[in-house]
Amino acid sequence: MSGKGARIAIIAACVLFLVPALAAPAAAADGSIDKADTTWVLVSTALVFMMTPAVALFYGGMLRKESVLSMLGQSIIVIGIVTVIWVVIGYSLAFGPDMNGVIGGPDFVMLRSVGLTPSSVYATSIPQLEFMMFQGVFAIVTVTLILGAVAERMRSKALVAFIIIWSILIYNPIAHWVWGNGGWIGKLGALDFAGGTVVHIASGVSALAAAMVLGKRFTTGNGNEIPHNIPLVVLGGALLWVGWFGFNGGSALAANGVAVNAFVVTQIAAATATVTWGTISWLHLGRPGVLGLITGGIAGLVAITPAAGYVDSTGAIIIGLGAGIFCYLGIIVRRRIRVDDALDVWGVHGIGGTWGAIATGVFATTAVNPAGKNGLLFGGTDLIVSQLIAVAAVWAFAFGATFVLLKAIGKFTELRMNKDEERIGADIIQHGESAYS
Repeated sequence: MSGKGARIAIIAACVLFLVPALAAPAAAADGSIDKADTTWVLVSTALVFMMTPAVALFYGGMLRKESVLSMLGQSIIVIGIVTVIWVVIGYSLAFGPDMNGVIGGPDFVMLRSVGLTPSSVYATSIPQLEFMMFQGVFAIVTVTLILGAVAERMRSKALVAFIIIWSILIYNPIAHWVWGNGGWIGKLGALDFAGGTVVHIASGVSALAAAMVLGKRFTTGNGNEIPHNIPLVVLGGALLWVGWFGFNGGSALAANGVAVNAFVVTQIAAATATVTWGTISWLHLGRPGVLGLITGGIAGLVAITPAAGYVDSTGAIIIGLGAGIFCYLGIIVRRRIRVDDALDVWGVHGIGGTWGAIATGVFATTAVNPAGKNGLLFGGTDLIVSQLIAVAAVWAFAFGATFVLLKAIGKFTELRMNKDEERIGADIIQHGESAYS
């Protein structure tokens, strides 16, 4: 076949593939769309999207100055890759019609049948296209969180392969198990309002596996790393805090009382964890460090995520208190076992998400959300069992699958930079640029 003939054949194949998606029913709303709900979820989507560059700033400030730009660049790479994957196949795998409780079917590939009318299953008062994008930014930020565990040493080629495969084979199944219509964890009765298992346990436990596979950094990795720019960390943390109101409040998928409750308990838990972390640090080290204070706030935000739509202010205070204690201890344990999870993704997100998911089984109450369940404190005994099973399943799958995935990628390409490259810094080696002249 001539070069011209080959190009014509490729174009024709692309057209045939895309026509079904272009022909999907994306007509105007049918009158059942609620304008207030639509507006709130649009705003929430933007807030959650902001969290990805916020994570990059938060992480970047904690690295050496020779590596901060690589963290920013990697977050941009994640935005690009995960968005495309989500549109092409990810949304369908996570939220398509159920296949045996394990994965979604191919009905929504290339957003076929995902239009401007509400979904009859997931979001009944906003366009399904909007729901798709709201869930898409969750997928983006989840992958971004893992970057903190492999910072300053993972090669770009290996990272790109990891992002693609992890998004498809690990994130999407977990999202379907928990949130998909017919997913086995959802049918079990477990509750996860905004991503304690799907986002935080999945990313935090995967981060632990990744850090174990890659090994310690040559230049640091001794547990006594000094952040190069704490103001940058605080800026990123503050933007994350703001974004979290959309993360949790938007997960109500409506402008209603549940969204208001999620918004309020998010602030309560984060503030409580900040004070708790600062107090523990003061007692432990003789001073409340600024880095610790903002980290404590993030830990509280992580822990309240699965519970935000189900617990009241008292539950939020206890969850925030536990987050400050358990995540602080998690970081100490990580250092004791000498695993170089560079930016403590496991200690904050893995441990915080685990505590929050279990605490949901204790403090959830139908007085806050009739669509939820009563936890142990309010006479319910089944929920705590479901929460424990969900936590154990996501821990096992995320850790095991990530460990195997990275080992497999390492068979085809080098996973990490060598000692000289790490000393020079990821900014120059991977991007040929420097954050500071």
